[in-house]
Amino acid sequence: MTTSITNLLPPDACEFRFVHSSGPGGQHVNKTSSAVELRVDVSLLRLEIGAERRLRQQQANRINKEGVLVIQATTHRSQLKNRQDAAVRVEAMIAEARKRPKARIATQPTFSSKRRRVDKKKKHASTKKQRQRPDW
Repeated sequence: MTTSITNLLPPDACEFRFVHSSGPGGQHVNKTSSAVELRVDVSLLRLEIGAERRLRQQQANRINKEGVLVIQATTHRSQLKNRQDAAVRVEAMIAEARKRPKARIATQPTFSSKRRRVDKKKKHASTKKQRQRPDW
């Protein structure tokens, strides 16, 4: 079934797979396939180049060699809730990848921070010096 639950995910990029879930649920667990595996082809998401690169970098452990993002949702007993949960999680990942990182502006350390660093080094050196064997 490849129907899209949300607006951001194109239906042609998504593939839902349903498997037996582990965990609590008694006999119900053995009869229903409530766990959801959502497979999203990253190249079909129509993301900007930078956003796609960030998504691949941020989710490197979840994207396989074919470029498919694999999400497993097993928290709910309902298959529908697990489908929605998986879709929401993928959308959150896409939204995070679309955020451009702030450009870091190189700054100089302040005078007081330099002084604190040197004072700390001198104090540490004197502590080490006092631990040495006395020189007669």
